[in-house]
Amino acid sequence: MSERVQETPDLYGAYPRLGDEAMAALARHGERRPTRVGDVLFEEGELCQEFYVVLDGKVAIVQRYGDQEHVLGVHGRGRFLGELGVLTGQAGFLRAVVREAGEVLAVPVNELRALVAKNSELSDVILRSYLTRRTILIELGAGFRIIGSRYSPDARRLREFAARNRQPHKWIDLEEDKEAEALLHHLGFRPEDTPIVILRGERVLRNPSNAELAKAIGLPVPLAREIVGDLVVVGAGPAGLAAAVYGASEGLATIVVDAVAAGGQAATSSCIENYLGFPAGISGGELAERAVIQAEKFGAHISVPAEALSLGQRDGYYVIGFDEGRVANAHAVVVATGAQYRRLDVPRMEEFEGEGIYYAATLFEAQLCLRDPVVIVGGGNSAGQASIFLAQHAGRVRLMVRSGDLGKDMSKYLVDEIERNPGIQVLLNTEIKELIGDKVLQGVIAEDNRTGERREIEAKAIFVFIGALPHTRWLADEVALDDKGFVLTGPDAVRASGDGEQWEKTGRPFPLETSRMGVFAVGDVRSGSIKRVASAVGEGSMAIRLIHEHLQTGGLPPI
Repeated sequence: MSERVQETPDLYGAYPRLGDEAMAALARHGERRPTRVGDVLFEEGELCQEFYVVLDGKVAIVQRYGDQEHVLGVHGRGRFLGELGVLTGQAGFLRAVVREAGEVLAVPVNELRALVAKNSELSDVILRSYLTRRTILIELGAGFRIIGSRYSPDARRLREFAARNRQPHKWIDLEEDKEAEALLHHLGFRPEDTPIVILRGERVLRNPSNAELAKAIGLPVPLAREIVGDLVVVGAGPAGLAAAVYGASEGLATIVVDAVAAGGQAATSSCIENYLGFPAGISGGELAERAVIQAEKFGAHISVPAEALSLGQRDGYYVIGFDEGRVANAHAVVVATGAQYRRLDVPRMEEFEGEGIYYAATLFEAQLCLRDPVVIVGGGNSAGQASIFLAQHAGRVRLMVRSGDLGKDMSKYLVDEIERNPGIQVLLNTEIKELIGDKVLQGVIAEDNRTGERREIEAKAIFVFIGALPHTRWLADEVALDDKGFVLTGPDAVRASGDGEQWEKTGRPFPLETSRMGVFAVGDVRSGSIKRVASAVGEGSMAIRLIHEHLQTGGLPPI
């Protein structure tokens, strides 16, 4: 006799029940199957080949860790199983086990993807649910384990990679977790062997590279040894992803690479409230996930991590070089490598980076400073968005702005919201001069830059948003850069390159074109760009129209 189990309530829209119309649409593409107690529908660590809808009975979603099992949810009639990896092609973090006999509808994943591409209503329900489930898994600390010391640069590297790619995981700190040492001893490792990654409670990786971790957790297939396409997009921030969506949807064989994660700097934003079409706001991570699914739907090949190291030309193609001798060849290139946050010029910064000093304010960082006093440095929109988000989690938020006007570089809607929030204290004309703490950050010495007066402020975390440096070192001397290292485009690029006569014959350059014909720069990496998500998306889509015009003229000029 089947065990009677209680169904998990719908949390935040994560577990909706499909209506009759949606069930009928799926039924035309699937197969009805009886289930027995104990049947495993899909296994942790494996690619999910089928999309399951429960028709009768109950199915539990379980995470295993060694010999232990933790039930995350139980679902009955009308509910569908799985999470975001079903749509992205990533290996699953959980297993599905039948707890009450009944029946399921099994739909091949490739047919599901084709169906949701045509059925917007069904697509919205599934995608919204899967995005919410991924967030819940991250909050629960489900997925793989990273074990190491908070002071280890490699541990910080792995944690950042997992967080930026929105991969569910749990961090086990050797400095705090009393059971961690016993766990390492049980597995035959010593503390100095860390950081260690444990997958599915049994597979162990010793200080893996980002690429090794990506492969182990089933992120998209790594870049091939050599790949050829019409277009290579270097950088998967909003500008690069927009170029990928429009390029692939308009028939270009599109390759997208990024050194760390899709989403770029925007993915570190907890809530983007002024992006068109999302009146309630959207997190940068969710925006990136939606864009990746959209680009892949149109056939774009996305590879993360893959760091571009060089740009050259050969046999009528542009050639982008990567590590291990891998290369990507294309007739056109979109440079969308963005920029990284500037560091504060304060002693002992490196000592606390990753453990007290952060350059992003996502749920991951918020959990690290729960109910603690924090300081945010910066006067732009990123600092404003971080202040509002962290005020929901931290004990107290102080926003330090070097200038005397909060509205100088920040959008008015953010200024208004900050001024209304009692949990945020704005300190104008204020700069950090010293850090306080022995191994663990305890506070800062802040100075009023008008009077020179200094005071001590308690802070367990500092969030820095003070501008950015472009990722252009890989371009070397191949394209013209401005004095700050950003990529010049249009007439500015031609003037800097000194090749005006050659360009005059073509009636170019195009607005986003660099000093190399067929190489375009978009988003934050471009000199003179507007540092907003919407403008980056606009530039990425605009570049594709210009690339079509470039290809119609024959592609690369004679070498």
